[in-house]
This record gives sequence, C-alpha cells and structure tokens, in this order.
Amino acid sequence: MSFKQWIADRWRPLSFGERGEVVAARCLRRQGYRIVVTRRRMRYGEIDISAVDGRTVVFVEVKTRRSASAVRPAIAVDSLRRQRMPRAANAFLKSHGLLQCCAGRLDIVEVVWPVDASRPTITHHVNAFPAEGTGQFFR
Repeated sequence: MSFKQWIADRWRPLSFGERGEVVAARCLRRQGYRIVVTRRRMRYGEIDISAVDGRTVVFVEVKTRRSASAVRPAIAVDSLRRQRMPRAANAFLKSHGLLQCCAGRLDIVEVVWPVDASRPTITHHVNAFPAEGTGQFFR
C-alpha cells in the first residue's frame, strides 16, 4: 500500500457500521476490557472486535441499526455467522499461541443509533451464543 493510499484510507469518512464499532469499542473500554484488534479479516470470517476480559479472550460481533423496532440487532446474527465466528476466533487464538492458555467467549454488542439522536443506545450481550461446529474453542 502506498503512502498516498494509506492517507486516503486513514481520512475517509467512516461508514455507519464502522461508527457503531468505534462506539462499541469505547463502551467495552469503559467496562474494563482491553481492546486488542478491531475489524480483523481472516480466512474464516471477520471479527469486529477482539478484546481481553481478565484471562478470557472475547470476540465481539457488533450490530448497528437505526432503530430496534423491526428486529433486534442481536437476532440479526444468523446461523452462518454463528458458525463462522467461532472458526475465525479459533484461528485467531491459534495464530497467537493462545489456544491452550486462554478461554474464548463470543459476545454481541447492539448499537441502536436513531437519526435524530446524538448518542446511541448500547446493549452488551455477554456470552451471547455458544460455539457451534467442531474445534477446540471452549474448554
């Protein structure tokens, strides 16, 4: 990536979903989580936020919506996402040598940010769903 391209990417306006991820990361920091990585794309899928809570590595899926009237954002995490997220989390733990020493957890953060509101409503679902499929994610 050239310097010019890096500058252009660095200063481009954030999308609505990216703004929700920034707000979610700020909320998690206030709760005492240490944010390790945001928006990490891997072969098995994408992890919105990777954080540490004590000795647990937490993988967070952020869902940002304008309103919660139709379907709650946490319900929008479909079965395909529930299969891919543990695989991506497992690959992350393996690549950093943390699979044997640290437990993993899958959380969802809902960000509901209406157009006329200056601040969003944030709901954090701890251990939102179990890991589905095969692998050694949880002990």
